[in-house]
Amino acid sequence: MPKKVLNCMGAVLISETVDIPSNVKTVLGRIGAACRRAGRRPAGVTLVAVSKGMGVSSIQVAYEAGVRHFGENRVQEAEGKITGLAGLTDITWHLVGHLQSNKLKAAMRLFHIIHSVDSTRLAEALSRQATAMAGREAFPVLLEVNVARESTKQGFDVEDVPGAVEAASRLRGVRIVGLMAIAPAVDDPEEVRPVFRKLRELRDALGLAELSMGMTEDFEAAIEEGATMVRIGRAIFGPRNS
Repeated sequence: MPKKVLNCMGAVLISETVDIPSNVKTVLGRIGAACRRAGRRPAGVTLVAVSKGMGVSSIQVAYEAGVRHFGENRVQEAEGKITGLAGLTDITWHLVGHLQSNKLKAAMRLFHIIHSVDSTRLAEALSRQATAMAGREAFPVLLEVNVARESTKQGFDVEDVPGAVEAASRLRGVRIVGLMAIAPAVDDPEEVRPVFRKLRELRDALGLAELSMGMTEDFEAAIEEGATMVRIGRAIFGPRNS
């Protein structure tokens, strides 16, 4: 019988019910189609496979299928995976979930980029930590924007972003490379297209490069509106265990 094998923390090590290579191929095809509709080059969109709840073996399968960018939500969960895959030196690790202040040092040691800087205070703390880690280049981060003003989500209000970017640009050790948002959960992706468009217009006005938006439910609309990074989990790895 098909089954999922779990580790002691409940992470899915590998699922016999999910064809990860086929899913990767399908997602890449959908990214390419969305880019063609928008008159964009597929090379301008980075697929970040969100491996929350997945084990090293599942990530390895996705890697062998061509994925090189992986996203994790929690520093503690990610540490064992990143350490276990340290031999794959061409992986770029993205922290896409909320970052707690007591995880700053570990996050900057483990990850290559952080998508979820949701306050000026966090940016300042990252700057202090980066400054203490001598001998490294400025750490790339994105500011998280709560475009739809959802009470359940974190991030800057749209009107506060220009000031936050200006303040963060003066910090040592960090480099603001773009903006990130999580769109409201809706049945029809067309309903959140204005959220993506607003974030892209804000990004353009600020002269930033990256735009992290779009997930399994809505990444095609996000690409059509200018996303440069899409964070896709279930469409690649299947449902999470938790």
